[in-house]
Amino acid sequence: MEERAFVDRIGALRPLRIRDFRLLWAGLTVSMVGDGIYVVAMALQVLELSNRASSLAAVGIAWATPQVFLMLGSGALADRLDRRHLMIAGDLVRLGAIGAIGLLSIGDRLTLPVLLGLVVVYGAGQAVFSPAYSSIIPTIVPDDLLVAANSLGQVVRPAAWMLVGPLVGGLLVGAFGPGWAFLADAATFGWSALMILSMRARSAPPEEAPGRLWEDVREGLRYVRSETWIWAALVAGTVSLLCTWGPWEVLVPYVVKNDLVRDPAREGVALGLVYGAGGLGAVLAGIVLGQRGGLPRRPVTVLYLAWALGMFMLAGFGVVVAVWQAMAVAFVAETSIAVLVVIWYTLLQRLVPRELLGRVSSLDWMISIAGVPVSFAIVGPTAAWIGADATLVAAGLLGGLVTLAFMLIPGALAPERDGRLARAAASGPRDPSSGGGTG
Repeated sequence: MEERAFVDRIGALRPLRIRDFRLLWAGLTVSMVGDGIYVVAMALQVLELSNRASSLAAVGIAWATPQVFLMLGSGALADRLDRRHLMIAGDLVRLGAIGAIGLLSIGDRLTLPVLLGLVVVYGAGQAVFSPAYSSIIPTIVPDDLLVAANSLGQVVRPAAWMLVGPLVGGLLVGAFGPGWAFLADAATFGWSALMILSMRARSAPPEEAPGRLWEDVREGLRYVRSETWIWAALVAGTVSLLCTWGPWEVLVPYVVKNDLVRDPAREGVALGLVYGAGGLGAVLAGIVLGQRGGLPRRPVTVLYLAWALGMFMLAGFGVVVAVWQAMAVAFVAETSIAVLVVIWYTLLQRLVPRELLGRVSSLDWMISIAGVPVSFAIVGPTAAWIGADATLVAAGLLGGLVTLAFMLIPGALAPERDGRLARAAASGPRDPSSGGGTG
């Protein structure tokens, strides 16, 4: 009883009363720690193989490209098949790819081309997993707990991915080398697959016999095209992430390693601290939003303003001269992005028809990251031309301004102006199709 009372007092924890949601997050939490280990291990492994920003960019391209090409089909499958099976398949593919990287690294047989090939496989596993995960949440959590469920994601994800994971990754790399860190990451995907296998939730079969997969994809495309507030945000994401993703993934670790740390033995810990500070900010944002339990009064406006602030903060990495300053910049940036993510996913889960949610979620991810391979491709040459610091400043300013510009498109703020959010709230909470019980 005391445990249940504690969960009820903390808004972001209330969805954990649902058995399937508990199992899902028991797996994801460990898997996200592995993702944080991956961030540090991959950055330092690549810089060990080739101490060039362009090599980090090549890894980013290898990770993002298969997702751009596979997401549409994966989203359509998520609306047809048992989403649990797709998530387990995605976990097992990633386990194999990261495990192979770890074994090759330990055996001192890892080369950059082989690493890039295995990262492509890893990205394909991510493409299979993500739409199924995004669309399974409202099938196991009722509508009145969706904000809390998405807020929990912004508590657990940054705490695991950007705080605990990078710190553990830095320690593992420092003590044993990146190969063992990759093996630890691979094991987390096995745990996640086991937890998902234990869930009771099953996707309901289609009411009608499914047609061709491409027809399902086209239906999702038509729906997104008809909703200005969705496609405007997706295109804004494409452009802003084109500006900022490559610089964040490539130049932040590069600057920490080459400009902010003098002792090579402290590189992993310093990078972990920077990512960890961002994780702490996201955790605090998730706790606050989860405790509120509802969206802000003007949620889409708040979404765009938080988004722009997160983009602008990237410029701060171009002027920092100490690790603590980089930590402060990361804290503000990730706090802002956490607010954006909670609001965005809650809007999609409340306003998009459930039978289309897998396809819309896949389009969300695919269109948003469509510019990411280009971002990785241009960040290296740009940094070589004008310098890493100038690239970071330019990328942050451009990304923030682009985000604010898309906010001004007619219809971009429609859900908070046309009454649909109010109507969704007035209709009362919908029961999930299979909640898995509260035991």
